[in-house]
Amino acid sequence: MRIVCVDDEVLIVNLTVKLCQSLPDVDDVQGFTLAEDALEYIKSNPTAVALLDIDMPKMSGLELAAKIKEISPDTAIIFLTGYSEYAVDAFKLHASGYLLKPINKESLSEEIGYVLRDKKMTSAHVFVHTFGDFGLFVDGKAVSFSRNRAKEILAYLVDRQGVAITRSGIFTALWEDGSYDRSKQKELDVIIRSLKTTLDENGVGDILEMKSGTLRVCPEKFECDIYRFLKGDSDAINSYRGEYMNTYLWAMPMESYLERRASAR
Repeated sequence: MRIVCVDDEVLIVNLTVKLCQSLPDVDDVQGFTLAEDALEYIKSNPTAVALLDIDMPKMSGLELAAKIKEISPDTAIIFLTGYSEYAVDAFKLHASGYLLKPINKESLSEEIGYVLRDKKMTSAHVFVHTFGDFGLFVDGKAVSFSRNRAKEILAYLVDRQGVAITRSGIFTALWEDGSYDRSKQKELDVIIRSLKTTLDENGVGDILEMKSGTLRVCPEKFECDIYRFLKGDSDAINSYRGEYMNTYLWAMPMESYLERRASAR
């Protein structure tokens, strides 16, 4: 595994490199004090993890992370900083980890371990990510949905773990204060067709089953972090960080259940 460390302070980048070199499964570690140099290096050297200081001159760590993701989407980003207020911006970039300075070997090892477990799970042909934000990945690439509600319907069906849900049941869950009248039925039909089209275009239409006015996902057709968690998979359990489908209110009961399961270990 190759790691790139970027910090504008020489002493800090040298320390970070040294700590990384002491970790197992690390084959190569490169340190840079200039974001531009690190970016050029990553363009021609596949990199598993990039450890980035956020507060750097010329190009911040957040800007560098965005550029790295453009040229190397599979590179996991771990931010290193002394300022906790950067956390929100960091995770908007889907950072794999976030460490406050001064870092130590134990905390760094934990973050690297988390990254490796996450990469192991998402290596499946079709993977559904529910810890944190919801996402569908095909061969490691995130599927883009043309309608947010279509994505949410899929998320809800994943949460239901293969149980067949009626259209009215889906509507009630997603539109808590709405009335399921004729116009809403038509709107829901359009959204469901959009979902089906997106899945078909990405070659994974078989994960969704539509039958007798109901919809369900087929859990045997994909891998999913929450399903692994519920089966007692240690990698999935260790990857859970107290967040489940963050943007959906209907997901709160499952999040509470996961919290109880995790704290009981």
